Amino acid sequence: MLADECRRRFATADHVYLATAGADGGPHLVPVVVVVTGDEICFAVDDKPKRTTSLRRLRNIAENPRVAFLADHYDADWSRLWWVRADAEARVLRDGAERERAVEALRLRHRQYRHQDLAGPVVLARVMRWSGWAASP
Repeated sequence: MLADECRRRFATADHVYLATAGADGGPHLVPVVVVVTGDEICFAVDDKPKRTTSLRRLRNIAENPRVAFLADHYDADWSRLWWVRADAEARVLRDGAERERAVEALRLRHRQYRHQDLAGPVVLARVMRWSGWAASP
C-alpha cells in the first residue's frame, strides 16, 4: 500500500494502538485516539481515569522516542481486512503554541475532547515510515 493510502486509512481510524519501549527494551502497547496532520500524529493524555499520572508511555518516550502506531480494520469478510503501521519519533509537549495547535486539532477530530480540559501532556510523533496491507484495493 502506498504511503498516501496508508495515511488516509490511518487518519480515519476511530482508535489506534501505540507501541513504545523504554531503555530496557520492554514493549508497552496501549490504545489511543489520534489526529493526523500530514506526517505527524498527535495524541493527548486526557482526563479519563488512570491509575497514575506517571504513565509508562510518557516515560518510555522520554527514554526512547522511537514509537510505532497500528491501525487496523477487521471484518468477517476477509476481503475487507487492512492494517496500517506508522513508525515515528515522538516527543512530549507540556506547553507552548505547538501543543495548543495540537490540542485544537484533536478537538476538531474527536468531539469527546471538545468539553475536556486537556491540560495534560500531548505527544507529537513525526512519521518516518508508513506501511500497510489490504486484502483488496
